[in-house]
Amino acid sequence: MDQLIIHLLNGFSSGLLLFLLSSGLTLIFSMMGVLNFAHASFYMVGAYIGYALTGVVGFWPALVLAPLAVGVLGALFERGALRRVHQFGHVPELLITFGLSYVLLEVVQLLWGRTSVPFSPPTQLQGSAFTLVQSSVEGMRLVWGQAPAELCQNTASVLLSCSRFPMTRVFMMGVALLMLVALWALLTRTRIGLVIQAALTHPEMAEALGHNVPRVLMLVFGSGCALAGLAGVIGGITFITEPSMAAVVGSIIFVVVVVGGIGSLAGAFVGSILVGLLQTLPLTVDGSLATLLNQLFGAGIGPSTPGWPLLRITLAQAAPVLPYLLLVLILVFRPKGLLGTREG
Repeated sequence: MDQLIIHLLNGFSSGLLLFLLSSGLTLIFSMMGVLNFAHASFYMVGAYIGYALTGVVGFWPALVLAPLAVGVLGALFERGALRRVHQFGHVPELLITFGLSYVLLEVVQLLWGRTSVPFSPPTQLQGSAFTLVQSSVEGMRLVWGQAPAELCQNTASVLLSCSRFPMTRVFMMGVALLMLVALWALLTRTRIGLVIQAALTHPEMAEALGHNVPRVLMLVFGSGCALAGLAGVIGGITFITEPSMAAVVGSIIFVVVVVGGIGSLAGAFVGSILVGLLQTLPLTVDGSLATLLNQLFGAGIGPSTPGWPLLRITLAQAAPVLPYLLLVLILVFRPKGLLGTREG
């Protein structure tokens, strides 16, 4: 039971990190109609800039400065390159962002090398946030921080197991939830949000009222990139900071956006949580697809069943593929996504 709870929390925290990424991508697409193929690369750049700044000013200032730096880079890219091809349609926009992803990858490898860098969390985020202690006699209990070693040692009469949840994942969850509330409040409860929405739906009227629509769109693109940079700093200390980190999340965030609904911030949140859970919960199941089908439906699947080798694949082995299967189902039965308003 304790392992199941830990895997649930791992899936939820991974989903919230995906939300930090996909919210920026959703913000850019919903406001500008641009599907930014370099978004995951800004995530990688945020991690590396955070790593570089941590060595100079410390982690906590770097947590603020790195996303701002990535946001400035994104705004400059929109002003200097993306805006020039916007009038030619979506294909040039996709191509130029796709090319930017390769440029950023090469720059990172030139500056920091092809191997991972030691981006460690600060002292306050090291260790365990809490420990779940499972006892064969007393059941399960919660111990804040890291449980003492004697609480996790089996005895002749009591079987004990300890499952720890890292402080970095708690921090990740807190920041993602805070950004969710901040984005919602910004877009629905502030004058800035009204100007952004007006620039999206009625750009001519917004310009007539004295608002600089191109500048608004540049700030939106930069803000979306800054969210990716923030996710990069947090993901860098939680996982591994390496050049391939963009490729790891690059495809999965597009799965999140399509599943949740292109252009929907609420859909991005729901899709992120679903994908995060799909990637982690199957790891708790020690059985094959055939075993699952037999238990659920009494299918009587055995070695003589057609396709038996595929059915012998365990759910843990199939976990990386499950988000893409969900994507296929969404595209077939609900092309606009779970909470989306646009088709495709």
